[in-house]
Amino acid sequence: MNKRSIAIIGGGIAGLSAGCYGQMNGFSTRIFELHKKPGGLCTSWKRQGYIVNGCIHWLIGSGPAAGFHRMWEELGAVQGRTFIDPEVYGVVEGADGRRFTVFTDVDRLERHMKEIAPEDTEVIDEFITAVRRCTRFSIPWEKAPELSGLFDMVKMIVKHFSLLRMLMKWNKISLTEYGSRFKDPLMRETFPLLFMPDFPVSFMLMSFAWMHNKAAGYPLGGSLEFSRAIEKRFLSLGGEMHYKAPVAKILTERGRAIGVRLEDGTEHRVDYVISAADGHATIFDLLEGRYVDDTIRGYYENLIPFPSLVHVALGVNRTFKEEPQTAGGIAIRLKEPVLVGGVKQDFLSVRIYNFDPTLAPVGKTLLTVMFRTDYDYWKALQENEGQYKAEKEKIADAVIALLDTRFPGLAAQVEMRDVATPTTFVRYTGNWKGSFEGWQVTPKTWSFGKVMRKTLPGLDHFYMAGQWVEPGGGIPAVARSGRNVIQIICKQEKKKFTTDVDPA
Repeated sequence: MNKRSIAIIGGGIAGLSAGCYGQMNGFSTRIFELHKKPGGLCTSWKRQGYIVNGCIHWLIGSGPAAGFHRMWEELGAVQGRTFIDPEVYGVVEGADGRRFTVFTDVDRLERHMKEIAPEDTEVIDEFITAVRRCTRFSIPWEKAPELSGLFDMVKMIVKHFSLLRMLMKWNKISLTEYGSRFKDPLMRETFPLLFMPDFPVSFMLMSFAWMHNKAAGYPLGGSLEFSRAIEKRFLSLGGEMHYKAPVAKILTERGRAIGVRLEDGTEHRVDYVISAADGHATIFDLLEGRYVDDTIRGYYENLIPFPSLVHVALGVNRTFKEEPQTAGGIAIRLKEPVLVGGVKQDFLSVRIYNFDPTLAPVGKTLLTVMFRTDYDYWKALQENEGQYKAEKEKIADAVIALLDTRFPGLAAQVEMRDVATPTTFVRYTGNWKGSFEGWQVTPKTWSFGKVMRKTLPGLDHFYMAGQWVEPGGGIPAVARSGRNVIQIICKQEKKKFTTDVDPA
């Protein structure tokens, strides 16, 4: 009997995950990726002897205290891999010269917060108590929400009622709103800086809980090595990987997806199509906007995508051994705001990879700085190659000068400089407006537990996976997204969904 076949558009983490689970469940899967390497946004690139880490800063599920660890074992991503669990999430150096160190150990964090802001003890106690409660909670992840029935919901509510009620409360408050409750000025400005300012506090609570439990570490070697491990797992399961194979059209017939046509004209007929590529391009280009309704259209008209980024990488002939190893970097309040890509920046946040010697030659260190920026500014600027390159150089010069004031002598030690803009991200990944993580989750745009549709109206045998159907995005969410879609297809095919752990 011939195996049922699946074409997967996009070789990022969602596509690789869908491919792995498809193979585990007896399907014949083919991944079509426009780039020449796996990972999509979860990638790294080489520059003058340095490796620029472009994605993972911490991975939920790196340790067994988080349920996602089992998924990463199934995908072969954690076996034999060293994870670094920094003692510090990040450091904020405020306008008044004080320094707030965000420790990953909850007890240590509590003591430090009360040392800095004793007048805010009540607010701190509320926050720390919530983090501690989250350390005892493991998010249910194994069953696709689309397949969960009333019994599953009741079971989860009964088991975690008090904690779910607490998270729903915190999900209604943004980091900016919560920061405003502090009297201390450093605390007030810190909270919006630690993640996205409009993120719900619940996201921070769970993240800090995972870090406390040493279940959100950094994979030594960076993002591309992590992606390649999942690619290896996919290939070992018998999957087919097609690089430099951009899809031009999703083929349909009588309301059913039947395959894909590549830009070179070749066609691949299959039983199912999964798009793990950009959501907007999938719906409005590859399918020509023929399968939309008010809900689908509303996603792209009303939801807020993550902003695009300017990503600056520096290779520095210096160890930075005196600086703490951090997951989130050091945020430095600038004496005077600077304009980057038309957007005013009050802080410069630098990640110092003094904990990953694989990214730089011996005795040297990779530094990265990211700024939120305006995609339209860069799209227009790219029309003039000279101005575009000049703006990139101007930004690199400014970053080096600013860092030199904080780390004297740095300017003379810079050996490599690399600037990636929103149009760079679009060129390599096709992401809509250069967004780095799909849809933002805010208290106003997305309610706790809400699920986004992975199908399109009027089109059978077609599914979407990845950051454009998983609000909040993130590596674990998109990997689970690919897993969930295969579960749904197994249900449609009346097959039992099965998994196994990579023996490697």
